[in-house]
Amino acid sequence: MLEARFPRIPGDMGNGTTWPFPVLFKVVRGADPERVVLQGARGLLPDFIAAARDLVDLGAEAITTNCGFLSLFQRELAEAVNVPVATSSLMQVPWVQATLPPGKRVGVITVSRSSLTPAHLDAAGVPRDVPLAGTESGREFFRVLIKAEKTDMDVALAEADIVAAGRDLVARHPEVGAIVLECTNMPPYAAALAEAVGLPVYDIYSMITWFHAGLRPRRFS
Repeated sequence: MLEARFPRIPGDMGNGTTWPFPVLFKVVRGADPERVVLQGARGLLPDFIAAARDLVDLGAEAITTNCGFLSLFQRELAEAVNVPVATSSLMQVPWVQATLPPGKRVGVITVSRSSLTPAHLDAAGVPRDVPLAGTESGREFFRVLIKAEKTDMDVALAEADIVAAGRDLVARHPEVGAIVLECTNMPPYAAALAEAVGLPVYDIYSMITWFHAGLRPRRFS
């Protein structure tokens, strides 16, 4: 978990009630959103490895993170702990692409388009030319999550920012046939986005519930 001040509303990855199974949280001190997203998480890898190992010691069966930009640490975290690791919602892009008809592509909405580098995409197996839209020009989501301008959040305005980013994405890239949300704070707005653009939307919730299904397969009577 990043060290952040914004509210963890239902649907946010950091809200324990979001998940239909038990989860463990570990905050990495000093890993604030601005440092991780805008500054490339420089110098933080040892801290994330230590946090992952602490969680495994507490009984975690798998490790994920609450920032899609931590795809940069996918290989190193997977090497450091003896459990499955899935750092970023971006890892879904190749899976979703395989479901689309010819001529259609996956688009990505990220909290910061200008900060999502080829290195982030490469680490998650995402094509470098993936259609992208960010939330930097929005009124609420970016400034609360990344710039930490206040500790509360206008949820309606945040939702409007995500929907606007999605509409911008499909307007610029009509070939987009599905959307993956990079940011782990975006799942509360996924349903509204899907309704607004008429496309499937995938996020960290869809990824981690899939991840968990393999860790604890359902028993059928």
